[in-house]
Amino acid sequence: MFGLPQHHVPSGSYYLSHKEPLILQAFLGTCVGVSLYDDRNDVGGIIHILLPEPISTEGSLFPDKYAITGLPRFIQALYDAGASGEHLVACIAGGALVGPIDERDLALDIGGRSVEIVRRLLDQENIKIKRAETGGFFACRLSLNLQTGESQIDPVGFDRYSEITEPSITLPTQGQIEQAMNSLKPIPQIALKILRLVGEDTYDIQEIASEVRKDQVISAKTLQLCNSALFSFRQKIDTLDHALLLIGQDQLIKLVISAAVKKLFEPGSQGYSLCKGGLYHHSLGTALVSEKLAQITGKIPPAAAYTAGLLHDIGKVVLDQYVASAFPLFYRNIIQNKTNLISAEKEILGTDHTEVGYALANRWDFPESLTEAIKYHHCPQPGMAHQELTHILYLADLLMSRFHADLEFELMDTDNLAEKLHPIGLTPQQLPDIIDKIPEEIFSSSPEMLFEGHNNS
Repeated sequence: MFGLPQHHVPSGSYYLSHKEPLILQAFLGTCVGVSLYDDRNDVGGIIHILLPEPISTEGSLFPDKYAITGLPRFIQALYDAGASGEHLVACIAGGALVGPIDERDLALDIGGRSVEIVRRLLDQENIKIKRAETGGFFACRLSLNLQTGESQIDPVGFDRYSEITEPSITLPTQGQIEQAMNSLKPIPQIALKILRLVGEDTYDIQEIASEVRKDQVISAKTLQLCNSALFSFRQKIDTLDHALLLIGQDQLIKLVISAAVKKLFEPGSQGYSLCKGGLYHHSLGTALVSEKLAQITGKIPPAAAYTAGLLHDIGKVVLDQYVASAFPLFYRNIIQNKTNLISAEKEILGTDHTEVGYALANRWDFPESLTEAIKYHHCPQPGMAHQELTHILYLADLLMSRFHADLEFELMDTDNLAEKLHPIGLTPQQLPDIIDKIPEEIFSSSPEMLFEGHNNS
């Protein structure tokens, strides 16, 4: 089915077409996807729904994000393209963590309520539902072949293996993991200095710019990012002083750290990643969501939150090669046994990425706030010295894993969700509103466009 060109349908949007040699795909966690196809008139498409209904009046600006407004628009667009309601056939997928409304459910059963709305609206249009696979505990991919009209629902990552079998592998020893940590090249000294200054929230931007100029590689990479699609300046930015003038000190700091850190994630055997560059793109997305949560809550400086998001998974860089060789074991533990990622890592590797990341952070002399956040971002502990940062990072990571499900192989624990949100002044009931405030491009971009699509608004 996947020999044809493929088109990613981002969340909050739909794509429709008449018969053509193209595969539409939507990667779904808590989001809900609906494919519709009329084989009599050879027209169909997919809609990728983020939330059940608008949370505020601002929702009217992005009607395709919501089941209640987006699906009717999608159906009408199909009618306008020549489809007939009596011949349309639907497939529904996604809506992970459907179940009773309690602390174990993300955002008060967002996926479940989206599915209910979708079913009701399809029933009102007398559109037949051919297949529905919703709920569960992991991401899936909804595909529609526009050449044949065939829809398919697959768990994300399953296509990497024809079947789940017991792999013939030699699991790493502690000594091998230690050796892998030793062979990992530390991030440049200038980036470490900036990390410490940002962690202490005491920095002089001119001092930082002066230090960056001393590192030609970081300077060049920073200017390259400045001149990418990240910013839409008509004139080329050719010096750090010029960049500082146009984009401001906070954006410049983010770009310098991003340029320094990206090289860490470039190697890799796609163990944790579900797509090319998934590990880096997940980290970048978590950084952007962390920054937004810091702005919303006012608990910590946004630059510190961004930095923590960018580096929270550095332990995975070390363990990635071992996860790649043991992927079927991880898949079985997480999908079939509903085990969270940390438990699966512990059982199979004898350690986990938070412990390895913590060890690296100590070796590289990261500030205490960042080191603590890396260690506890999957399970924040009471009484931590920097609990606001760690709890914001936990929530950002959780939202990325649920709403941008095509990046990384991960399942996070949502036990005692209310307790984990309390230190940053949030409740589970507020999560739909929080999700609605996160910039559209973070959840709607494909992995390849996540960085380039983000702007400085």
